[in-house]
Amino acid sequence: MTQPAGAIPAIDVSETASRLKAGGPEGPILVDVREDDELRVARVAGAVHLPMSSFADRYAELPQNRPLLVMCATGGRSSAATAFLLRNGWTDVVNVVGGITAWQRAGMPVKTGPVEPGEGEL
Repeated sequence: MTQPAGAIPAIDVSETASRLKAGGPEGPILVDVREDDELRVARVAGAVHLPMSSFADRYAELPQNRPLLVMCATGGRSSAATAFLLRNGWTDVVNVVGGITAWQRAGMPVKTGPVEPGEGEL
């Protein structure tokens, strides 16, 4: 997907799913920046959870040598997180347009209920 100069790089949920499926050990990481209570409602299995409330303190935990696909509920917070990472030295980062809402509308699988110990950790 070609982006205008200065625009936040973005992909849709279909492309996100394709990239994750093709991934492998050095493949992309899906980073969910929603808050803890939002994860109980719906989340993507295998996603790393780094909520916006602690993002500025913890973003350095994210690897710079793997592509990052950043997701929130609808795309606003993840767009801000993507821009922040790009300003701070990350180069392969994209916003997932429409977030978990678009993911679910597209019929993509989600997990629901309590988050299991270790789930969402890097």
